[in-house]
Amino acid sequence: MKSLRLSYDLHTLRGDLMGCIAAAVVGLPIMLALGVVSGLGPLAGVYGAIALGFCAAVFGGSKTLMSGPSGAIAVLMAVVVARSADDLAQVFTIVVMAGLIQVLLGALRIGRLAAFVPYSVIAGFMSGIGMVIILLQVLPFLGAPGTTGGVPEAVRALPEAVSNVNPHALALASVTLAVCVFWPERLSRFLPSSLAGLATGTLLGVLWLTGAPTIGEIPTGLPELQLPNYSLNALADAVKPALAIALLGSIQSLLVALAHDSATRTRHDPNQELVGQGIGNAVSGLISGLPGAGVADTTMVSVRAGARTRAAAVLRALLLLALVLGIGGYIQSLPIAVLAGILMKAGWDTLDLRLISRAHRVQREHLLVMLITMGLTVFLDLATAVGIGLIAAAMASARRLEQLEMDSVVSVPLLDRTFLYTDEPEADFSARVGMVALRGSFSVASSNNMIEAISADIRDHQVLILDFSDTLYMDDSAAMMVEHLIDVAEEVSTPVIVMGLRGSAADTLRSMNVFRRVPDDRFVADIDGARDASLRMLDGGIPNR
Repeated sequence: MKSLRLSYDLHTLRGDLMGCIAAAVVGLPIMLALGVVSGLGPLAGVYGAIALGFCAAVFGGSKTLMSGPSGAIAVLMAVVVARSADDLAQVFTIVVMAGLIQVLLGALRIGRLAAFVPYSVIAGFMSGIGMVIILLQVLPFLGAPGTTGGVPEAVRALPEAVSNVNPHALALASVTLAVCVFWPERLSRFLPSSLAGLATGTLLGVLWLTGAPTIGEIPTGLPELQLPNYSLNALADAVKPALAIALLGSIQSLLVALAHDSATRTRHDPNQELVGQGIGNAVSGLISGLPGAGVADTTMVSVRAGARTRAAAVLRALLLLALVLGIGGYIQSLPIAVLAGILMKAGWDTLDLRLISRAHRVQREHLLVMLITMGLTVFLDLATAVGIGLIAAAMASARRLEQLEMDSVVSVPLLDRTFLYTDEPEADFSARVGMVALRGSFSVASSNNMIEAISADIRDHQVLILDFSDTLYMDDSAAMMVEHLIDVAEEVSTPVIVMGLRGSAADTLRSMNVFRRVPDDRFVADIDGARDASLRMLDGGIPNR
């Protein structure tokens, strides 16, 4: 473990031990509940936390990040399991492939790109996940069987669940939720609210309200090895869901790592973190575990309890392994409604209430992106929601960028008496030379509008100066826009002078061969060179128009 140094002492060990215990206690109820949500069973959540937590700690790029099952990925896995319910080998093939994709993303050094995901997409996605978790738990909250068909099927099953509500399940879920919500903050340091809710609900279910459905018999001991399905058809079918899990897990892990850095004043390696998360998810798939990502609340609880090194996450994985070897016989009587109450609170905490509470102040474009992403997350699927959300965010940003870029274009006529013949005050007020100055950066956002705005000005002059002195950057679309302007000038026999071409903009324009029809003697360094070139062309026989 690269963060364990020779200075590791008893004080650090004590902090890591306290951190690992706190993280295990806080996370265990959620792991069990998310395993049930995924359709793989409660122990799948614990197996996933063991494999992912251990591997991400050893091979990852963050110092004390705790990893395990997450609500978002559990919901996505529920869809995968529903589609491949009779073929668990295919399900875990998808999990292993998702982990390998994450390793590839890290090896390709794509980790830092997560920082460019707009907050409106993240907020919409996470809020949508919170709503999905809440809506999917309404049925077990009422004592009805859960659904594997997502939110639409859960909504369709709701009227029957309401008419046949199980009073014991409803009471247990309500009490558990109330304990999780109203548990005093000062007591959370000693007993987390989720564990308090689990203990209260379970005791009520075992001793009094015994009519609620329970988890039932589950296996104990070490997980069985699940070999992936290597057939070409199986691998082809696994690509899309595996990619969705990999991208979702990567984004969530890197965002949690950024929040962790801010809280602990440390710095993680995003690419190495993706490698660690990928190895962990691949191993999780091999032992029938639920895939996951970095978990914010468990991480912060661990850090506040004293965790300082990777050893905390490794010790947590070993502690969970010890628990799982004998835990099965003790949780088979656990009421499903109790887990529903815990997950209701977890879903509420997943909602981005900070942004939702300020929705009336958010810019209209960003609010629309958030709502689109949230709606698609709830009613369609997570991968589509993120993809369309990113496209919508890019379009909203492009619209704002277009305005900024258009404001950076200056198209002005240059009077003959002030530009060409400064020593002849009696010259008339004609402006045979026009200048278009492109200042700043230019991209696809403004290309089309720029062509429309400038083309009309070109026809009013006998010579056109394209000024790149203050151009910082141009993408390929903007370069093609410049070529189109040169074509428009050529159509009306207006020669073009290129001024101040240098830097990255010059590299882009020359690599695209934009100036292939512009003679070398029309490239000038400054305004004086542009004046001399204009005089040569005007005095060389270009007629007045």
